[in-house]
Amino acid sequence: MAGRSTSYTARGLSTPRPGALSGQSRSLLARAFARNSVLRHMDWLLILVVAALSALGILLVWSATQPSLIAAGQDPHTYLKKQLLWVVIGVVLMFVVSLADTRQLKAWTPFFYGAILLALLAVLTPLGSDVNGAKAWISLPGGFQVEPSEFAKVALIAMTAMIFSGVRGGRPRSSGSAGSPGLRAVLLALVTAAPLIGLVVIEPALGVALVLIVVTATMILLSGVRLRLIAGLAGIVAAVIAAAGGLHRLKSYQLTRFTSFLHPSADLSGAGYNAAQAKIAVGSGGMFGQGLFHGQLVAGNFVPSQQTDFIFTVAGEELGFVGTIVIVFLLGVVIVRALRIATRADDLFGLLVASGIAMWFTFQSFVNIGMTIGIMPITGIPLPFVSYGGSAVFADMIAIGLLQAVHRHHSVFD
Repeated sequence: MAGRSTSYTARGLSTPRPGALSGQSRSLLARAFARNSVLRHMDWLLILVVAALSALGILLVWSATQPSLIAAGQDPHTYLKKQLLWVVIGVVLMFVVSLADTRQLKAWTPFFYGAILLALLAVLTPLGSDVNGAKAWISLPGGFQVEPSEFAKVALIAMTAMIFSGVRGGRPRSSGSAGSPGLRAVLLALVTAAPLIGLVVIEPALGVALVLIVVTATMILLSGVRLRLIAGLAGIVAAVIAAAGGLHRLKSYQLTRFTSFLHPSADLSGAGYNAAQAKIAVGSGGMFGQGLFHGQLVAGNFVPSQQTDFIFTVAGEELGFVGTIVIVFLLGVVIVRALRIATRADDLFGLLVASGIAMWFTFQSFVNIGMTIGIMPITGIPLPFVSYGGSAVFADMIAIGLLQAVHRHHSVFD
């Protein structure tokens, strides 16, 4: 024993002591969160809130789908496994995007936009799959499907931000009115948005199209365009919408959804059924809900698409008012953090990207929750981070990655 101790001393090494491994672990952790490390400059509150929403979504999707799968003699964990896989892949995408510099994001944006445009065109070919009257998916090997319209939101935000930031050399709005976008930049942004919106409408996916329109309008407003130009554009858009209504471009079932919203009790056995059942499910949960996996309306599958567009009804029945408020609060935190990142962005590109994402999550959450409680018409639009679906989860996580990239750029150069 003495010889072994001398050997350590002769080599200039200290004798291993209990707890040395934990000290090395602390050293690795310290290096991971060093001043210039990537992890140190992440918005960890945003990541934790997104993780909480995703975990709630996984549980709600499992509860919403388990009864019908058991009745069909299938694996009751099918949707649970898929949603868990989507979230894991989405988290990887989020971290990959967050590692990119804003200059890299600008360089990738045209290629990403072109790829999504081609994918939306492919949906309308024999490669596209028709589900519930909408040709919005591309079938992949292994029984998987991808919905390009979900990624169109990311492409639109990044491309619009690149256009307007290019006009002003990337300067933030506080740099003054010099170099503010004119009619040419606005028209270029509209020309960029038009193919995405048009192809989504053709599918048809009215809910996604509304998100794209609202996000485009918000980003134009925040770009520093003069109010006179905005007023003129608003008049043109109103005329186009009126013309579209006069040409009967909306599908019959889309018009029926609006009429059932205005007169919900007129056709409870038809168009008004979904809205009525959704409100009953949300209201039946009371204050604390019937308990996860114990919702009677969920088990009876009275609400259609309860794992996707109507996932909030599952939360209302099984988690009650308290559970739904928690979901609304967590979504609110995500939106507030996005707005905070926008206000602290170092350039116009970051400001517009973060603002566009904030508006995307705000509008989509409001419409999805609103249609389940009867204050908005029913549209096919998922609840961010909660509804089932790989494409929606991937797009949401990529958006969080963009927010992290903008936040990290500010933190590094602060």
